[in-house]
Amino acid sequence: MKKWLENKWVLSIAAGVLLGLSFPPVNLSFLSFPAFILFFHLAQKCNSYKQLAYYSYAGFVVWNLIGTYWLMMASLPAGVAAILANSVLMTIPLCLIKYFSEKSSAPLLTSLLQTSAWVGYEFLHHNWDLSWTWLAVGNGWANFIGIIQYISVTGFLGISFWVVLSSALTYQLILRKEKNILYATIAVFLFFPLWSLLIYEDHSEADSQNRTEVAIIQPNHDSYQNYAGMSGLTEVVDSLFTLTERTITSETELVIWPENAIDGYIFKDSPTASRLADSAQAWKINFLVGTGLYKSYPADTKELYRGTFRGLPYNAFNAALFVNTMGNIEDYEKANLVPVVERVPFVNTLAAIDIFDWVDWGKIAGFGKGTTPDMISTDTFTTPGLICYDSVYPSWIREFVKRDATFLTIITNDGWWGDTSGHHQHFAYARLRAIEFDRWIARSANNGISGIIAPNGSILHKTDYWVRTGFTSTIQNRSTKTIYTRFGNWLPLLCLTLTITFWVFFRVRNKE
Repeated sequence: MKKWLENKWVLSIAAGVLLGLSFPPVNLSFLSFPAFILFFHLAQKCNSYKQLAYYSYAGFVVWNLIGTYWLMMASLPAGVAAILANSVLMTIPLCLIKYFSEKSSAPLLTSLLQTSAWVGYEFLHHNWDLSWTWLAVGNGWANFIGIIQYISVTGFLGISFWVVLSSALTYQLILRKEKNILYATIAVFLFFPLWSLLIYEDHSEADSQNRTEVAIIQPNHDSYQNYAGMSGLTEVVDSLFTLTERTITSETELVIWPENAIDGYIFKDSPTASRLADSAQAWKINFLVGTGLYKSYPADTKELYRGTFRGLPYNAFNAALFVNTMGNIEDYEKANLVPVVERVPFVNTLAAIDIFDWVDWGKIAGFGKGTTPDMISTDTFTTPGLICYDSVYPSWIREFVKRDATFLTIITNDGWWGDTSGHHQHFAYARLRAIEFDRWIARSANNGISGIIAPNGSILHKTDYWVRTGFTSTIQNRSTKTIYTRFGNWLPLLCLTLTITFWVFFRVRNKE
């Protein structure tokens, strides 16, 4: 045992394996504690930051490979690039962890600064054009809702804070064997789960007042074939309406079709859109529909655009249409786009510095990027049409809840990944959003998993994967505002402040 604890390759790869297994669908989330202890030990054993980055990179690749191997199902080059690049970024906070262990002689302060470095990294990784949020440590605990209720205060990065701080204190205890560190470790480890158990509320069903019946449609169309293997867009829409008609009841207020349900690009005044409007009027039911959307701009627009249509610039969006019972159509344009796969990172900056217009950046940019938190609003409910990757960005979802979304709707197409870990993880992560914002969630996925999630994260309905189905469910409209909704990312911002402040402090002190 002692011999392999001295082997840097073993330490790194073992930590990566443990972290990979801590995520859904394996759900051995407690393994994240020993994994970080091993990374702390690796940082201690390495003689330089360069050596630490060299050895830890292998472990981070293993973690990324186990957790997100399914990325390669959609695009092999993009999946490999994402795994390798994300692993590089993970070495940066680990080097900061080593830096603080060398500069600080106070074990409790060292542990806090090491934790702040990791949480700060995860927060920053949520907020740039190469954002990849999937393997944030807190996501691995999404299926343990009983002990993570406190994220309604801290946001889900509070789970990362708990895991890393507990691990850092444990490692300090191993090194120093001091009673005050033992007491601190036990206190931190137990505080957050006990806090969660105290504030846990049962939501086994919607309250009788102010309820909305939704119809969730899971058409199970094959995204790898044009028009899902059908003759064209008309047959695709026929298929959706056939399943919808079998699913709705006289009480249904909102029909939810998944991302890319309309497997093509349409304008809001197209025949397909008109058909949706006519059906909404005839059935007296609101529709929320995933589609590719063309949008025209004035001739003098400053926006990046793909080309021209009928003499006007246009762009293409991954979008949701909101169709109310009067037949009026509004839309939401997806704001959080998968880097490279959906949009070229930093494309607006690249276009701005290309003063000679050598490259047609609009043509190669990918999807247009939405910027406003638009929702469907009726007399009885208000809800967004969060599209796929949007659902792992609590900072963005917070904007909808602040604008009085009464429940959250997520539409997605997880069929690109096949029957892998990807769709299990994506569904589990929605449970975090329910807890953070105290909102019911209605989720429609093209091939599954679709479902209904209560505000405490419990699953009230869950479909099987790769089946054609639809169901109705009654959920409650809520207007509460959690502390996280009100104050946002106070915890990661505090962590960033601590990290930067003490990094500067130690740098200045060393020069004196």
